[in-house]
Amino acid sequence: MRTRFRADMVGSLLRPPDLLEARAGAAKDSERLRALEDQHILRVLAKQQELGFDVFTDGELRRRNFMSDFTDAVEGFDLGEALPRTWQAGATTDTQVSSVAGIVTGKLKQRRRLTAHEVPFLRAHSPGAFKMTLPSATQFPAIAYKKGVTDKVYSNHSALLRDVVGIIRTEVEALVADGVQYIQIDAPRYSYYIDPKWRNFIKTEMGMEPQAALEEAIRADNACLEPARRAMTTLAMHLCRGNNRSHWYAEGGYDPIAEKLFGTMRVDRFLLEYDDDRSGTFEPLRFVPRGTTVVLGLVSTKRPQLEAKADLIRRIEQASKVVPLGNLALSPQCGFASTMEGNLLTEDDQWAKLKLVAETAREVWK
Repeated sequence: MRTRFRADMVGSLLRPPDLLEARAGAAKDSERLRALEDQHILRVLAKQQELGFDVFTDGELRRRNFMSDFTDAVEGFDLGEALPRTWQAGATTDTQVSSVAGIVTGKLKQRRRLTAHEVPFLRAHSPGAFKMTLPSATQFPAIAYKKGVTDKVYSNHSALLRDVVGIIRTEVEALVADGVQYIQIDAPRYSYYIDPKWRNFIKTEMGMEPQAALEEAIRADNACLEPARRAMTTLAMHLCRGNNRSHWYAEGGYDPIAEKLFGTMRVDRFLLEYDDDRSGTFEPLRFVPRGTTVVLGLVSTKRPQLEAKADLIRRIEQASKVVPLGNLALSPQCGFASTMEGNLLTEDDQWAKLKLVAETAREVWK
């Protein structure tokens, strides 16, 4: 039986200033960057152990953003160009250009393994089981496909998706061979199917019917993870509504996708955002298969204010009316630094929130 890991975290951690500075000058001094990465990864691993976590992450400190493992290892991207996206935070609406994925301008060709620069150090130094995160294959057709450019090499979004699936599936096979015990797919694009404005984007910009696109996305992510199902590897999917610099881009409950996604995505854990009203109710969790763990993302990584433990316990109790308590766990709603610049809170805020997650989990699941 796979471990339930009652206290979990999505993956990314805030980068300290010296690491950000070194990454900006990486071309001039790659050895200094690597030394600082090693130093800070050892530090955050020790901190996680101190707080009482039993599954560990390197904080994605070797990455520019949560999907840069892919774009750095694969030819075919122009990272200097990006499609504009509408990001929101509170009552504001801003159109920003984010180059976390860039634009696909050529046929994708893998130059090296995605996580080969991360796994050996974690395997040597992690105090316990560690997770490796990978972007969902569905990321790239949605945000890196530009009409008039990408369609010169990929006739449509589905053709691009097929090539991305092959690359990520190969990486999953390699992670299993490495003995990695926890593989997590980070999948922000499923939020397109719960927010009306993004469902319309699927029709007008991607030229697909939302239901057909949803079913294709699920098949793609299932295909990526299939090589790990025969191993005793914990497989997880994190669903996100946007997390760039404490901003968000989508809202709505899981209701429109719950039956299809929860019922047919073959993972052991769903890490779900539940940090504010944008996430809806716990009712859609009734479609989660028996035995699958739901990791409740009740603690916000977007704001510095610390949640009250009593409120977290109350909400866990509410969720347990839909999913048995034994199939629940707790985490922050997302990472603290989906891009290396990080969310708008301090590292002290970050550790206080993770301490709260670990302490609450110990109290609830004694």
